[in-house]
Amino acid sequence: MQKKLSVVAATLVLLSVTGCGLFSEKADETKGWSATKLYSEANEELEGQHYERAIQLYEKLESSYPFGTYAQQAQMQIAYAYYKSQDQAQALAAVERFIKLHPNHANVDYMYYLRGLINFNDQIGFLNFIYEQDTTERDPKATREAFAAFKQLVDKFPNSKYTPDALDRMRFLVNAMASYEVHVARYYFRRGAYLAAANRAMGIMNDYRDSPAIEEALFIMIRSYDKLGMTELRDDTTRVFKLNYPTSKFLDEGKKAERQWWQLWN
Repeated sequence: MQKKLSVVAATLVLLSVTGCGLFSEKADETKGWSATKLYSEANEELEGQHYERAIQLYEKLESSYPFGTYAQQAQMQIAYAYYKSQDQAQALAAVERFIKLHPNHANVDYMYYLRGLINFNDQIGFLNFIYEQDTTERDPKATREAFAAFKQLVDKFPNSKYTPDALDRMRFLVNAMASYEVHVARYYFRRGAYLAAANRAMGIMNDYRDSPAIEEALFIMIRSYDKLGMTELRDDTTRVFKLNYPTSKFLDEGKKAERQWWQLWN
């Protein structure tokens, strides 16, 4: 019996050692791979949307050949792979690391652009739920951060091939931020906080002068001043409104205008 137990134990040990060997061999399949092969295999995984595997190979490349020609490119690809896998925290961390390590890299403008894209995609979720969530509960932080990232690109690299697209996205983001402010002003008005509504609308006038949201911001100011009994400010704002938006859907006066406005908002 003792002998049988010894044989079983020895067999288990042998299997364990053999298994470990197989595992190590599998885990170390890239051993001996050249930088070129690692980079090629990583790119194939990236193109196949196998982002986790691509990141592993890029990281292996970077650690095995830190001073090679592919190392910096691998760092950029890691950031892109995290972005494509929608891991925004890791993507941003990889971008920041690259910019810090290689501020004068020939393609660093792309990393500034990618940082904007990462935040831009994050704020899309904010826009998707703009009508489903209470306006005071939304934080357009990602929208502002995306705008700031694209602005850095535009300021630092005005001739970059990514700058025209960044400018287009900045215009979109400005309108998104202005729209958010209109929703907040509307929120205040509907709850009878007319002074807060007027002030918020005035802020839109000052900060987002070229946004389509200006039209409704002016109308909010008119209605708020009317509710507050500030007839002079109401009339002055009305003149500005009619001058700039002579065919506005908000132009009807009195109760009809208020009913129309509530229908548009509800």
